[in-house]
Amino acid sequence: MMAIDPLVVLFGLGVGVLVGTTGMGGGSIMTPLLILVLGTQPVVAVGTDLAYAALTKTVGGWQHLRRGTVDVELCGWLAVGSLPGAVVGVWLVGRLEAALGPSFDTTLLAVLAGAILLTGVATLVRSLWPGSRNEVFQADVRRRGLRTVTVVFGFLVGLVLATTSAGSGALIALGLILVYQLTPRRVVGTDVAHAALLLWVAGAGHLATGNVDLPLAGTILLGSLPGVWLGARLSTRLPEHGLRPLLGVVLLAAGLGLSVKAGAPLPPAVMLGVPAAVGLAALLVIRARPRTALAIGRPS
Repeated sequence: MMAIDPLVVLFGLGVGVLVGTTGMGGGSIMTPLLILVLGTQPVVAVGTDLAYAALTKTVGGWQHLRRGTVDVELCGWLAVGSLPGAVVGVWLVGRLEAALGPSFDTTLLAVLAGAILLTGVATLVRSLWPGSRNEVFQADVRRRGLRTVTVVFGFLVGLVLATTSAGSGALIALGLILVYQLTPRRVVGTDVAHAALLLWVAGAGHLATGNVDLPLAGTILLGSLPGVWLGARLSTRLPEHGLRPLLGVVLLAAGLGLSVKAGAPLPPAVMLGVPAAVGLAALLVIRARPRTALAIGRPS
């Protein structure tokens, strides 16, 4: 019989609520928690996170598809690049583990820290400068010109996700806003639906290579599935314009913590001071922003 760790269930619940309310933060938060708090081997933390998140995102993606908030064409072109990128990423992890031997964990921690720091910055950019509410402008002409860029971008996101389990939500969402100018609800819907496809491929690859702790993934799901459901219900009541900057600050702190674990000589003043300073700056930006701008950042 599988032993259930209440702490892991609590982690899953918290991350599930976060994903449900903001559409972001799953892998970027859970993987550092597994490594820093539970002491899970980095490659196993990455694989396990991808495996449990595949089911969680599938539930969310199906709901968005039924509501018509998924840009199916754009999701398909992203997948053309991201699915092969995920396969290459899983292969790359295996090659690096064989080549680096004992130093592999430290290397993966450093790469993971970089990916989470990048995700934190992307999350802050997305939340503080959410972009226009207009749908894709000049859709047919623009998309034909951007298909190659979309496929390449998808490939890079798939590669990053398969190697670190972080970044897919924030990076894809940022691209959907800045390049395609989708409305917030279509950003979230397209992002979640694409992530579901990508996570199944990446998770299956890590499962095949033995990097998934199935009992641990099952325990996380006990908390994450009700957490996503609860978060989705709370999303219409909580101030998203404050939640996403907070998530960005938490990601910066997690990235710095992983950097130290990987051997970076960061003093405590930097680990605490940088997230605090960024959080204060984000608060000032939010308070100075007109109410009409805040409304743009909310789902519609």
